[in-house]
Amino acid sequence: MSRLITLRTRLLAAFALTCAVSYCAMAKATLDDYEHRVEAATVIIEELHGVGAGNYQPEQLIGPNLTRVRQMLPVKESVTFGGQDLLINNGWLHESISAAEAENSPLTRNEMLAKIAERLRAVDERIKEIHQKQTSVSDKDADKGRLAEILRRPEYIQTAPESSALERLLERFFRWLSRLLPTPKPLQPGTSNVASGIAQVLVVGICIAAIAFLIWRYGPRLMQGRRKKKKPREARVVLGEHLEPDQTAADLLAQADALARNGDLRAAIRKAYIALLCELGDRKLISLAQYKTNRDYLYAVRDKVSLYSSMRKLTSSFELHWYGLVPAGEDDWNNFRNDYYKTLRIGSGAAQ
Repeated sequence: MSRLITLRTRLLAAFALTCAVSYCAMAKATLDDYEHRVEAATVIIEELHGVGAGNYQPEQLIGPNLTRVRQMLPVKESVTFGGQDLLINNGWLHESISAAEAENSPLTRNEMLAKIAERLRAVDERIKEIHQKQTSVSDKDADKGRLAEILRRPEYIQTAPESSALERLLERFFRWLSRLLPTPKPLQPGTSNVASGIAQVLVVGICIAAIAFLIWRYGPRLMQGRRKKKKPREARVVLGEHLEPDQTAADLLAQADALARNGDLRAAIRKAYIALLCELGDRKLISLAQYKTNRDYLYAVRDKVSLYSSMRKLTSSFELHWYGLVPAGEDDWNNFRNDYYKTLRIGSGAAQ
């Protein structure tokens, strides 16, 4: 167990250093970037703390990992959010880390690391609340923009109604029929119009019979053709994965199985997780959007306790192997696949 925690800590530390280097390469950080670095720093501190395991990390790992946390979250930095520059003060973190490094008692230092992780987690939750408030305002503006765009579409612009092909055909037919019928002349003494009237009745009867036959023969086919026309589904982007309009969750899971057979278990877990999100989106349990993260999708089902608990397990495994760069084994993939089907069964009950 201690060797597994040590391995995970080293890999997470490498990921944290990558985040720090990426941050230094940027001119200004965004709130999203700051949130990701806070989450990564929280994971590193929790690993050093050894939550639930009772095993303290070796001394040679604590110092380098705490140094990387300092690099990820400088004392002061400027963060861009909503078109404004916010000055972030992480001085408390550096002071707490220095105090933990100076502590000689492993037990006391473990308690200090737990407090640091708890405060970082609180900062992360606060950032998510800010995102939710900003998203609600943005969603209202986006809804107004989408409504205006929809109303500008040709099908919503009021124009003079166009007649159908059948109506135009009937109109031409009646014009042709009117030219065939003789123009009635005023009655004159001694003139009989009986034969002319009979001829007109026969012609009109034949025409009505022909029209009825055409409607009976071709009308159902025309109506069926109209009913079959459906609006095609648009392309989607889920966690950076571009999906084709006709691509389904089953297609994604088949691709995940192919990746697993080829030995790329880490990519297989990511592909299967995206398949899960697509399936839940098709069942109207979550709403897919390009800007949403895996945590956004998880929080969207927190009112459904069973589904949330099952999906959280898959989300943690996805984050550990994809973002945490922890190698995935055969057992990890099999467990993930089994939990995938279990979550879908729970989702079926939640969708009813």
